[in-house]
Amino acid sequence: MFLNKWWQYLLLAAIVACLAVASLIGLAGVLIYPDLPSLESLTDYHPKVPLRVYSEDGYLIGEFGEERRAVVKIADVPLRMKQAILAAEDERFYQHGGVDTLGVLRAALANVSAGGAKEGASTITMQVARNFFLSSEKTLKRKISEALLAVKIEHSLSKDRILELYINQIYLGQRSYGFAAAAQVYYGKPLDKLNAAEFAMLAGLPKAPSRYNPFTNLKRAESRQRYVLSRMRELKYLSEDEYQASLKQELRFKASRQSRDLAADYVAEIVRQELYSRYQESIYSSGIKVITTILKKNQLAANDAILRGVLDYDRRHAYRGAEGQVHLDRADKDALNALMDDALDGMEAFGGLTPAVVLEASPKHIRAYRQGGFIEEISGDKLQLMAKTLAEKTPEKQKIKRGTIIHLYQTNDGH
Repeated sequence: MFLNKWWQYLLLAAIVACLAVASLIGLAGVLIYPDLPSLESLTDYHPKVPLRVYSEDGYLIGEFGEERRAVVKIADVPLRMKQAILAAEDERFYQHGGVDTLGVLRAALANVSAGGAKEGASTITMQVARNFFLSSEKTLKRKISEALLAVKIEHSLSKDRILELYINQIYLGQRSYGFAAAAQVYYGKPLDKLNAAEFAMLAGLPKAPSRYNPFTNLKRAESRQRYVLSRMRELKYLSEDEYQASLKQELRFKASRQSRDLAADYVAEIVRQELYSRYQESIYSSGIKVITTILKKNQLAANDAILRGVLDYDRRHAYRGAEGQVHLDRADKDALNALMDDALDGMEAFGGLTPAVVLEASPKHIRAYRQGGFIEEISGDKLQLMAKTLAEKTPEKQKIKRGTIIHLYQTNDGH
């Protein structure tokens, strides 16, 4: 008898607690909802698109602006891209009304069983609300505002429009905003030229763009990509055969992190200065597109001629010293790789010259690190030109040693 009453008291207490929480949230909603921002920035969306300068035959030679962005209509987004995003971020996007109650309960159970905050329950609509209107601070008021804004957005915009805003606005690392820009930044290809494995890699980025950046954390990025592919299989977006094929698909990223297709910096800068003199700061966000009279084949020939001249000059003179030095004092391998990736970030592979950091150096052997975790070995007659810089008695300024930033050049025989 007492046992039955005990369970009744416990159930009653749980119901009262739930009602109290619901009442508090409802009261907070009543107080916060009138102060929610207008949705004008969503209904009249004008994203910042950088100034881009092209050659006459359509190759990008310069991009000027804080954000790399290429706006794409939802109708032009490949189905596989949309499926990868839904699998990674919000599988019930087309079923919920902005806040996914089932997702919240599932995340809460997962977090309780894991003993901490392991899963979130932010829907795509909530992320749109946060990206356009709110800060990333983790407070109860912000979370309630985010949920209320999501409901307001759902009542004002169609699902496809919300997804389109998300696809164009979300930050994906490397100054790229939106999936169309990210496809160019990471792969050097438009969205409609990517495969399922590449879509899954991009779809894994919103969770933590710096942590899953394939340029700096390839293993983490691949782990996240495999998770997205497995979710696509679970949701029947991929068949078992397609899933297995995607796992085996080799990912080929851009050799250079530079956004341009063709090196013609001087020409691009002349264009930027001319436009700035006319339109000032607006050129960096209004999406102006400039076509020059430069032709790719002519520019490549000029670049190659100058590069060969500089290399020939260098071969006739003494080594002038390292371009830079990285203090390789990190014990953890991932931390060490991240340190070297940061040091090489922004240093362009140009004219066959690829920047690298020396890990080991002796008169007979150099072991060097290229961005993304690639290790190169140089030995034998390939070190002939640099022999003096590897000797013990070489002046410190000219000596190649651990941490030295060098440039590698691939010879005709593949070394």
